[in-house]
Amino acid sequence: MKSTRWHALMNRLGFGANTETYRALLEAYSQKHRHYHTVAHITHCLDELALYRNLAEHPDDVELALWFHDAVYDSYAKDNEKKSADWAAEFLRERRAGSEQVDRVHDLVMATVHEAPADGADAQLLVDIDLSILGADETTYRQFEQDVRREYKWVPGPLFRRTRRKILQSFLDRESVYSTEGFRQRLEKRARRNLKTAMLVLGG
Repeated sequence: MKSTRWHALMNRLGFGANTETYRALLEAYSQKHRHYHTVAHITHCLDELALYRNLAEHPDDVELALWFHDAVYDSYAKDNEKKSADWAAEFLRERRAGSEQVDRVHDLVMATVHEAPADGADAQLLVDIDLSILGADETTYRQFEQDVRREYKWVPGPLFRRTRRKILQSFLDRESVYSTEGFRQRLEKRARRNLKTAMLVLGG
């Protein structure tokens, strides 16, 4: 999560350096209770965007949404995405961004709730990027599941396994895990294999 990347985005948006916000985001993603939703996750997302940036209709808005999409993360809460989206929207309003851009970025962050397949090219790309971990190699995916469990270590085992199985099954139930062709070709088969293996480990 290099500052040069942030400053390049700020320059393209015409917002100035905004170093304080960068530091606030870095601090948020470095919180000790995080094990997966960390600086490494955001860096990975930005790297994925660099590969598929040409698919975005508003690439800088997608990038900004990625910077903010897990900025607020509390495993006890159910409104992390909304708080993260609100932070992004507030950031844009303070810089006199147009209402369309504010709403667009807010909606992009909210798409990471993952309650349903994303709608629209930018949201589909952003969500596929966020879910790219599902198609990681076996070792990386196993570590991902372990890190998620550590973030929810306060949840009793039976409840965690039941809830986690429901989440993973929701992705398997989709016609495809990924919405964009590039991600489907590269990661779909491996994602489904990882999800099925995780279900077996969880007892599903």
